[in-house]
Amino acid sequence: MIRTRFAPSPTGYLHLGGARTALFNWAFARRHAGRFILRVEDTDTERSTQESEQAIFDAMRWLGLDWDEGPFFQMKRLDRYREIGERLLAKDLAYWDYTSKEELEAMREAQLARGEKPRYDRRWRDSRATPPKGVTPVLRFKNPLSGEVGWEDLVKGPITFSNEELDDLVLLRQDGVPTYNFGVVVDDIDMSMTHVIRGDDHVNNTPRQINLYRALGAELPLFGHVPMILGADGQRLSKRHGAVSVMQYKDDGFLPDAMVNYLARLGWSHGDEEVFSREQLVEWFDLAHVSKSPARWDPEKLRWLNGEYLRRWSDADIAMHLHDEKPGVYRYLESVMEPIAMTGAGRAKFQTLLDHEQFLMAMAEPAQPEAAVASQHLGADGRRVLGELLPKLRAVTKWDAPSISATLKEQVKALGAKPPQVMMPFRVALTGLAQTPAIDAIAAALRKEVALGRLERAAAG
Repeated sequence: MIRTRFAPSPTGYLHLGGARTALFNWAFARRHAGRFILRVEDTDTERSTQESEQAIFDAMRWLGLDWDEGPFFQMKRLDRYREIGERLLAKDLAYWDYTSKEELEAMREAQLARGEKPRYDRRWRDSRATPPKGVTPVLRFKNPLSGEVGWEDLVKGPITFSNEELDDLVLLRQDGVPTYNFGVVVDDIDMSMTHVIRGDDHVNNTPRQINLYRALGAELPLFGHVPMILGADGQRLSKRHGAVSVMQYKDDGFLPDAMVNYLARLGWSHGDEEVFSREQLVEWFDLAHVSKSPARWDPEKLRWLNGEYLRRWSDADIAMHLHDEKPGVYRYLESVMEPIAMTGAGRAKFQTLLDHEQFLMAMAEPAQPEAAVASQHLGADGRRVLGELLPKLRAVTKWDAPSISATLKEQVKALGAKPPQVMMPFRVALTGLAQTPAIDAIAAALRKEVALGRLERAAAG
């Protein structure tokens, strides 16, 4: 059975690159009826926090990336890492290194002065010297000194490293906490990972890990390294490109299905399909169509895609969202509007739930029209039009967009006027704006008494 995993470090929020990695692992496991495991690599004890852990879990749940096993925490497995370290020691595949920090720094400076690549010189690898007193050692791996290590990457193709370029990596720090490369190998072996799908910033770690797998006599998983995400300017994605917490996108009114759709298209494709469901993603996802080149983050395309999803929501969906996520806003709008949500025509231009909410709030508490707009549309002629229109609107029994639209058209005909001569005073009186989505839909969304009250105040001047 195929087994994949997502293994974030809880040192901050779940960022976009991490979310895409989680999505690819989730989709691959679901496509092959496998298992998706969540593991928390919390060995950076100074920076790891429970708040970050919870932020990661919340983001994954919001995106709908459900896991089958876990979460597992590395800091609860320290005895296991020590056990495996002792096993490597017993096989003469690891050794205790007593080099002090000062010695390591002097070693580095001397190597740089000679124009060499800084690296540990293996002085304790085969040493028979008496360990210095008062020095707590680290455990290092005896990396092979010659030959090559390589693999067939599921995304990038064949990759090979010379063992001569690899250091004797630290397995256990002085405090007994494993380093990343050691902890991840032990975990992946114990959890029977078949596929390791991760960002290509880990390519240089993979040969070191492969040598550890072989030293432990374990079967290798298949590796796939996904290119990074760049900003539109070709630079590494950062906050200035919109690389904020995944949950910030939730707060900004983006839909989880739209985010999943967009993240999936960052470096993977299925023909020319741009908009597809979660179910289609699971049906189609493979690693053969993951691009070898970096993906480009495009916030405008994300907004467009989110708008496509938002237009599929019904009025009831919008109302339920407000009721569940922002009950205070819902209760206030409910006192002014009925129904809560705009009609499809009213929502056609909105790209996020926040756009929609802000528009509803603006309609609930319309601003005073600009002086030029008021002068043009709420002068004597405009007030007269509203005064004549009001009795007909009061007589409307079914307060909906078709009935309101029909009444406005009747008034245009009765006055022998052009439509804007009626529609514009009506629009400005209700909203304070000269441009809005369909005004009959806006009027219908307002409670009848609220709409009539605004028209009466505008007619009175």
